[in-house]
Amino acid sequence: MQKNIIIAALAGALAVSLYFNHRNDSLPPAAQTPPPVSEQKQTPASTQTRADNAAIEAAFRAKRRNVWVEGAGEVKAVLADDNKGSRHQRFILTLDNGMTLLFAHNIDLAPRLPALKKGDAVAFRGEYIYNTQGGIIHWTHHDPQRRHEGGWLRYRGETYR
Repeated sequence: MQKNIIIAALAGALAVSLYFNHRNDSLPPAAQTPPPVSEQKQTPASTQTRADNAAIEAAFRAKRRNVWVEGAGEVKAVLADDNKGSRHQRFILTLDNGMTLLFAHNIDLAPRLPALKKGDAVAFRGEYIYNTQGGIIHWTHHDPQRRHEGGWLRYRGETYR
């Protein structure tokens, strides 16, 4: 009996060890555990921004959608506008935890971010939608009909709603 308990305990410890040593292997790069803070690129992100970005990572891991989030990141790429239906300015942000997010900012309802370029800092509030590359953020503008929460983008000291 005691031998079975010891074997079960060792098997459990092995399973936990394997889980923590290999848990990131099946996740896309954006969802993998970030390196220790001492190895991360240092940015002027506030403690609140890091907490907000961690909430986005949690939404990604849970494959959630329609979650209101706030955060900040650096422009990784500026994409061509989406001009089908409502026009959207599109760009990709990299968060301080390494995740990437596609932004679809409705420029029929809110001003475009002028002269946006790779490396620029952008803070945001919007609705998160899960996808395998990290996620999409939209509703970064006001709702003229006041039926939906509004979001915003903050860029170069200006807030765009």
